[in-house]
Amino acid sequence: MILILMGVSGAGKSTVGKMLANRLDCKFYDTDLFHSKENIEKMSKGVPLSDTDREPWLLSIRNLIETKMLSLHALRLNRLIEMY
Repeated sequence: MILILMGVSGAGKSTVGKMLANRLDCKFYDTDLFHSKENIEKMSKGVPLSDTDREPWLLSIRNLIETKMLSLHALRLNRLIEMY
């Protein structure tokens, strides 16, 4: 089972995700850490990411989900636009 927490910035996804992971004795993944250095730099400067910027990030999250599907994990995701 994989639990995915989504919401806007500052909603408490990380806090709740860590609490859930602790309570369920599973690993917590903060998916912001899956961004490239370039994306992290852009975000730190307040530059919005493009769909092209997000694509490798989304693929890495997809890969994580596919490789962890047989065990319990909690993921924290920012709210993504509807097309994703």
